[in-house]
Amino acid sequence: MSPRASVPVRWTYAFVDRPVERFRTACDFWTAVTDTSLSELRGERDEFGTLLPGGGADACVKVQAVAEGDGGAHLDFAVEDAPGFADAARALGATTVAAHDGWAVLRSPAGQLFCAVPWHGETVRPPVVGGGRLDQVCLDLPPSAYDADVAFWSALLPGWSSRPGSRPEFHVVAPPPGLPVRILLQRLGEERPVSAHLDLACGSGIDVVRARHERLGATLVASAAHWTVMRDPAGAPYCLTARDPRTGGLPARPSA
Repeated sequence: MSPRASVPVRWTYAFVDRPVERFRTACDFWTAVTDTSLSELRGERDEFGTLLPGGGADACVKVQAVAEGDGGAHLDFAVEDAPGFADAARALGATTVAAHDGWAVLRSPAGQLFCAVPWHGETVRPPVVGGGRLDQVCLDLPPSAYDADVAFWSALLPGWSSRPGSRPEFHVVAPPPGLPVRILLQRLGEERPVSAHLDLACGSGIDVVRARHERLGATLVASAAHWTVMRDPAGAPYCLTARDPRTGGLPARPSA
């Protein structure tokens, strides 16, 4: 690996990527979940939108209609020098998918899409909504690509905390305080292409958040001790986790 990147991230966006035929369904659900309104659509095919929070907060979730595949999620990194960030990513092993005027679409060594985009002064994180906060993109990685992507994301993001997660198959790359979206890398038990999904932090209120999401059209997939797997009305999985919605971290363990 090359030396650590030197272009700081000023803001992060989680992208909800859904197939064209289910895009509007996804927009309706995720605006309701996050208590936001959908911006005017943009792009050559009206394929992009932003979930706009109220109360003076800045957006940190966007939506995209994808023409191929089942969609999933990806991250946009807003920086003051997007070409420089893209250059640093390539030096660390990323490849360019598309270069635009002032921004770029790239792939991590494992194949996960992400974007380098200009920062427009976003600073105010949206509040917790309905007991939960959409605050994490989880990268689901095949075993053969896991170590390379852990090293890549750890090196690309100066000032972020890169550390082992709560289970052997997890690795956390958490931003400095104030940035709204973090990364969880998950090593899968099988070889398959990389994918990504959204996670919400719900603290001890997972069941309450789950009930709210089910009223909005989501369905239960599976429950575990510290997370619940859901499926949104557009057919994509996401997780409700027991992490603290204020900090994104695991809840403090009670003292003996």
